[in-house]
Amino acid sequence: MKKPNIIFYFADQQRWDTVTPTLTPSLTALAEEGVKFENCFTCQPVCGPARACLQSGTYATENRSYWNGIALKKDIKPLAEYFNEAGYDTAYVGKWHLASDRYPGIGIHCESTSIPKDRQGQYKYVRAADVLEFTSHGYDGYVFDENGNKIDFKGYRADCINDFATEYIDNHSADKPFFMFISQLEPHHQNDRHCYEGYKPTVESYKDYPIPDDLTFLKGDYKKSYPDYISAINRLDYNVGRLVEKLKEKGIYDNTIIIYTSDHGSHFKTRNLEYKRSPHDSCTHIPLIIKGGAFTGGKKVEDVVSLIDLPPTLLSLAGIDIPSSYSGNSLIDESSRGYAFMQISESQVGRAIRTKDYLYSIRAVGIGYIKAKAKVYFEDYLYDVKADPIQKNNLVKSKEYKSVRKELKELITKQMVSIGEKKPIILPALFTRKK
Repeated sequence: MKKPNIIFYFADQQRWDTVTPTLTPSLTALAEEGVKFENCFTCQPVCGPARACLQSGTYATENRSYWNGIALKKDIKPLAEYFNEAGYDTAYVGKWHLASDRYPGIGIHCESTSIPKDRQGQYKYVRAADVLEFTSHGYDGYVFDENGNKIDFKGYRADCINDFATEYIDNHSADKPFFMFISQLEPHHQNDRHCYEGYKPTVESYKDYPIPDDLTFLKGDYKKSYPDYISAINRLDYNVGRLVEKLKEKGIYDNTIIIYTSDHGSHFKTRNLEYKRSPHDSCTHIPLIIKGGAFTGGKKVEDVVSLIDLPPTLLSLAGIDIPSSYSGNSLIDESSRGYAFMQISESQVGRAIRTKDYLYSIRAVGIGYIKAKAKVYFEDYLYDVKADPIQKNNLVKSKEYKSVRKELKELITKQMVSIGEKKPIILPALFTRKK
């Protein structure tokens, strides 16, 4: 039987609740053919570390890329290498964010220059920039090919990144299956302009788009930013539709598996001073749709799953053995661990557990945020998600939830130890955080 083509379509900073029939008809159509996972959560709510988890199959403290600007280590066998060995052609398009070193003047820096060959993750076809927001804006920019040649593009960035993907499909030989990773920057804000940049012809039409309830009881920049944010997501969906049409035109749609997800969501400066790096659902709950292979029938899965489950799922879909080093579970298996574990960096040294009923997080106090791990943590947040879906009432000091905290404390400790962290000391909260 012919091996399937596999496309991983990766958004940046897209919330789970932005996949709707009216806003994202193309994604809705994929979900109606495949499987939509209603409770998928990131394992690291920041760009580079989330990507390192995907490319390595391990948590950030295991692969050691726990901050933006820590390149993927050379002793890690990257995801594409497994596909190369299995006879696949491999392609990477868009934002890479795993090549540059962190400290100015030390190591290799290619935030706006070509990615060195040995830092491209073993992908054979490349149309990428290490930090795409440094080489482009919402409109116009440039990427590099696998040989370091600069390729300029004109037009809305999401359209142009998608064009590189459809160009690859057009030119790909049918002799071998392909694995293509498409990493869009949208709907991520444009760092140097401190704003979101939607597709200009549609931004105005979303000026009255409903703002989610988990934002509106807190101060943030959602009133200003949400129309551009939603416009960008709608344009991403348009491009998913274009990709599907290209696959159908080439006669390979039925033998192509498509996975759509995001690295994290956005809380629009409601939980801290920027958009992510928080355990709250507004920045950790992400969309996940898989169409093809074992994922058919328009099903909805309510089990809690994690971004860390996608590397083993990808290998399983291609018939590749899952290495023992991988931390996640293939979603082809019906069994679920029942929770998502998250490591939070840059804003804190934190850990969180999200079950179907609760969000529980801990935070280190008195050490620099530059650290990857800590010995001592304090309980930080506890939310009863069923009673309080917008996570308004922090119950971390509630006597009524003492037994729940005890159970989740044991679970988070067990998870941390299982991935190589030392057994932590977890102390009661110093105070109750209001947001």
